[in-house]
Amino acid sequence: MSGNSTNSADSIRNVEAGPPGRLLAIDLGAKRVGIAVSDELRITVTALERLERRSWKELLSRVAAIIESYDARALIIGLPLNLDGTRGPAADEAVRIGENFRKSLDVPVFLQDERLTSLAAESEMKAQGLGDEKIRERVDSESAAIILRDFIDRVGPSTSVIDAN
Repeated sequence: MSGNSTNSADSIRNVEAGPPGRLLAIDLGAKRVGIAVSDELRITVTALERLERRSWKELLSRVAAIIESYDARALIIGLPLNLDGTRGPAADEAVRIGENFRKSLDVPVFLQDERLTSLAAESEMKAQGLGDEKIRERVDSESAAIILRDFIDRVGPSTSVIDAN
């Protein structure tokens, strides 16, 4: 996704030394939102229980509470680009929600390309021997975990993230 102005992770700067802190990632779906969090050193990523998506106000409240409870330093939102890298309606919605989170939260918000993360998550869980019902329950948050790992891989685990905007 390099060179794509919709990815605000391109504006990340390393501004301080010391422990980088936890990151929270979400995979937005029409009905469910997958959630994942990193450890403080950003070595491991854990999928959390997904959220049911009802209203913007409830989503904001629950994400803010999770950020506070984990003392997360930034929010990463999956950006569902088309396979050719262009933005469609789902990506436009993710950008809009990202802007709303950016205006409402006290942490920087970044977008991360999430192409094929749901397929990768399903494949990983099938390889672990999970059944279809467990996969359906966990795929959203496992996708968020992949989004978060991809973000950390791209920016580096020791980067202190700030929003340059």
